[in-house]
Amino acid sequence: MAGVTLPHLDRPICEPVELGPGAPVRVVRVRQGREALPSEPFPHFHNVYELVLFGDVDGQFAVEGRRYDLQSRSIAYVPSMRQHDFALAGGQRDWVLVQIDAAAGDVLARKSGLALLAQSFCARPAVASYRRLRALAEWLADIDPADPLALPLAELLLRAATRAPRVEGVAVDVDPNDLKRLRPAIDRLRAAPAAAHGAQRAAAACALSTAYFSRRFKQLIGLAWSDYVRAHRLHLASRRLLESDEQVLEIAEDLGFSSASQFGELFKRRFGMAPKRYRQAAHAQDSAKRHP
Repeated sequence: MAGVTLPHLDRPICEPVELGPGAPVRVVRVRQGREALPSEPFPHFHNVYELVLFGDVDGQFAVEGRRYDLQSRSIAYVPSMRQHDFALAGGQRDWVLVQIDAAAGDVLARKSGLALLAQSFCARPAVASYRRLRALAEWLADIDPADPLALPLAELLLRAATRAPRVEGVAVDVDPNDLKRLRPAIDRLRAAPAAAHGAQRAAAACALSTAYFSRRFKQLIGLAWSDYVRAHRLHLASRRLLESDEQVLEIAEDLGFSSASQFGELFKRRFGMAPKRYRQAAHAQDSAKRHP
């Protein structure tokens, strides 16, 4: 992947994160100069597993009621759907961000020796270990994210990261109105996307009033509940178009779209092409890579 200079962590991406077509992994390199301003913390969460390998940095990482000091060679790890934020001091800083699709990450977390991936952590490896971790991350950044090697490399990187010495965090007060109160509705959507209900029933699942739920959801996620449901379903549909031979109508019905035509219209609006064309283009691209 090409290098990225945008201050990614200064503008946190809330759920859902868009990975490339057919790609279980997303890698972003960030490097900022001495003129970089301090970043403001912003509690957020993603539908991906996230590992950040910092080079030069000074700041703090907050997750699940604990705050950690960040310094050079720090590693920050967050499982899918866990609230977290970063507050970075101004000046020169750099990091590599590795994001792994939630479904792929769930499979990895169940593997032998990777149970630690169920919990957030902050670590700071020794110099030699950090160099090896960074080399793995750079290798991962340099290959096509849809390459079959990407996920095994990401697994190796995560296995090595879990062995790094942990940084002790300090307990902090957690806002009682934070994202955790919205999790019941989001968890129900992830478990049964076709059965997702409107804001009223989503709010009831969270034991909140509809007005408060809708307002708070938009504030923290950046999308209205109905837009979030649609974006989540379309993201799942895009993956199934690439990873299965299911008919478009079957995918549309299974994910709760009212008709194939409605699905096609929404899909084209989001991805720029009709579902069938999207699948054909991806297959043609894969064929070109295998037979240059």
